[in-house]
Amino acid sequence: MNNENIPVIIFCGGEGTRMRGGTLTKKELVEIGGRPIIWHVMRIYSAYGFRKFVLPLGYEAGQLKRYFLDYEAMTRDFTVTLGDRSAEIDFRGPEEHPAWQVSLVDTGLRTDKAGRIARVADYLTADRFCVTYGDGVGNVDLDALMAFHRAHGKPVTITAVRPKHYQYGTMVAADDGRVSEYVQYPELPYWINAGFMVFERSALEWMRGGDGVALETGVLQEMIAADQLMMYRHHGFWQSMDTLKDANDLERLWERGAPWKIWD
Repeated sequence: MNNENIPVIIFCGGEGTRMRGGTLTKKELVEIGGRPIIWHVMRIYSAYGFRKFVLPLGYEAGQLKRYFLDYEAMTRDFTVTLGDRSAEIDFRGPEEHPAWQVSLVDTGLRTDKAGRIARVADYLTADRFCVTYGDGVGNVDLDALMAFHRAHGKPVTITAVRPKHYQYGTMVAADDGRVSEYVQYPELPYWINAGFMVFERSALEWMRGGDGVALETGVLQEMIAADQLMMYRHHGFWQSMDTLKDANDLERLWERGAPWKIWD
């Protein structure tokens, strides 16, 4: 199965509550290097040949619809013919990336993530599909991820990363308070969900319970209990954008070369 035939669902229907205090812009549209974070996610997939994207919309759906409706006009030069019935727009200059098919689907304001996947099932035109978050970027080797998924034969693979460090210093102390160890920004032993998930179409059967079906705390837990889920370890760069501080950190990284920028 060629990657170009595999749809990629990008979650972008949530409220982004940790970001909302500092901007009215939908979180997935907050810009890094002059482009929305969701565009960076799409460029990562596009670099590996993925061409079909499905965006389950919810909160502030209009912002995303407007962005993609205006996408060509806002990113390319053009000549517009005005004053007659056959008004035309001739876009000029080279395209930045191969052609993308982007489906924007209203999946409800309060629908949980598994429910959103179920709602876009008609747009999943292959026996396999990818799922990721609209606010997380990384230099994930998607070819290696897909090969790993094909090899183990389970219906779901989740890409996982180890956080580089906790944001505070940690101490080890005796009962009387005597400190024996202090480590600033320690590395953590845990693996966390980084998105970049792969699903077989059969996994949709686990998501048929309605809009309230949760993904991380529902479907994935059930699939783990049934031994139907595998983890792909990513040892490279990854970062999510939950707050404006995260956005500022990513902007600084972009200016220094952007480790997630795997496209030309």
